[in-house]
This record gives sequence, structure tokens and C-alpha cells, in this order.
Amino acid sequence: MRIIDPHTHVWVNDPAFPWPAENDAPPDEDRTAETLLALMDRHGVEKTVLVQYIGYRWDNAYVSHAMRMYPDRFAGVCRVNPEDPAAPDHLSHWVEEHGFQGVRLSPSEGPAGNWFTGPLMPPIFRRAEELKVPLLMLTRPGRLRDLARLLDRFADQNVVVDHMADARPDRPEEIQAVLDLARYPGVYVKISHTWSISDQGYPWTDTHAMVKAVYQAFGGRRIMWGTDWPVCLANATYGQTLSVVRDEMTFITPEDMPRVLGGTALDLWTFEGTRA
Repeated sequence: MRIIDPHTHVWVNDPAFPWPAENDAPPDEDRTAETLLALMDRHGVEKTVLVQYIGYRWDNAYVSHAMRMYPDRFAGVCRVNPEDPAAPDHLSHWVEEHGFQGVRLSPSEGPAGNWFTGPLMPPIFRRAEELKVPLLMLTRPGRLRDLARLLDRFADQNVVVDHMADARPDRPEEIQAVLDLARYPGVYVKISHTWSISDQGYPWTDTHAMVKAVYQAFGGRRIMWGTDWPVCLANATYGQTLSVVRDEMTFITPEDMPRVLGGTALDLWTFEGTRA
């Protein structure tokens, strides 16, 4: 079974990859591409998708560097400033000149995230559609109706809802907001962050019914696991984020498990020497 992790982050304190001026408290500890590769090798993870760390804001240079260094192991998802009218052209730059295969948007539920309903979103969706790269959505359930309105206009756009939108397993209305997106064939869901939304310890059993509902709604071809390393380290080890899906979520059929652990990701991302 090929194991592909579709969600990790890397960063390094290095003048070659400077922190933006607005980040006045960068992390003390490096989380380098090489550290991640060692973890991947230890746990049998073949490849991973590097998602731009928000601490770098819109400068995706370190992820670009990591992809150039290890093209057979890494694909990348960039960030662009969603409140900049030039964001579509910035997306084209990172995709066409640096090989990124997606863009991440992070609209909050509150007023600070209202840019997601403004006039700058359709051009970003349209450009992603033209470039044939997926949009990753880091958001909460309260924004999913706004996402649905955009999907009504851009039916061919692939969208990945990260971490099940961090819906709470004890809030049925939040879970339903995620399930409602299953009607859009281009929507995928990462069944990650069970370690974050649970009130229990490993294997976070109180989240499994929710994951099962997402699995039943989207099917094995449109869900995928993910570590969210190193963010996961506050609540889970790298290995636990894999084993909770592979070993504990027994409701996922043996036929679907290879999709969830690798095949779905390979439908969306390619690596040097690999075609989905």
C-alpha cells in the first residue's frame, strides 16, 4: 500500500528564507524538510504535500526550495494574499514558475474572514480552475455555505476541505455542514485533526462516528488522511496520526483504505517520476 501524506508544513530559521516583517515571533525550533523526510522514512510514508506555513505569509520560497531538492518526495501548495487584487497572477507565478500544485485559503468565520465573500474570490477560483490546481480550504463550518456559493459558479474546481473544517464531533449541525458539500463532485475532505477535536486520548474514539459519516457521504475516493505535522505534535505523534486511520478506523473497508492513505492524494498531486 502506497502511503502519501497530503498535509505537512516545514520552516527554517535561515536568512536565505527570511521571515516577513509582520511575523515578529517566528518559531524558535526549525521544522526542516530533512527532519520531515526522516519521519517519513521511519513510518513508511513515500511522499508528502508541503502546505505553505502561514508564518512565511505569501513568500513560498522555502517550500519551493524543498521541492527542488527532493522532487520525488515533495509536492507543494502555496499561499497568496487573498485580499490583493493581483492574487490570481501571484498564483500563476507560483504554479507556472515554481511548480506548485495548489493554493490554500484560510477564511475565518468572523468579520476578519469576510473577504471570502467579496469580489476578489471569483478571480482566484477562476485562475485555479484555469491552472487545474486544487484549492485547499482551512476554515470552520460557518464558512462552508459561502464556499458552496462559489462552487455553484465553479463546478469544475477541485476543493479540499482541510481537517473536516474542524467540525466538533458533538455538534451535529457542524458535521452536517461538511456532509452537505458531498453533492459537489470536486470536493474532497481530509479526515485529519481527530487529535485536535477529540476530548479523549489516542485513538480519539469520540471522533470516529463523525469520520465514518464523512466517509459514507464522500466515499473512499474523496477522503484522505493527513498528519498536519508538526502542528500535530501538541496532541499526537507523527506515527499516531497515521495509525489512527490505518489501524483504528476499521469501518474503512480494505478496498478503500489504499485510496484513503494514498490513492486519493495521487489523484490531485503528482511527483517527479509519478503520475496519478
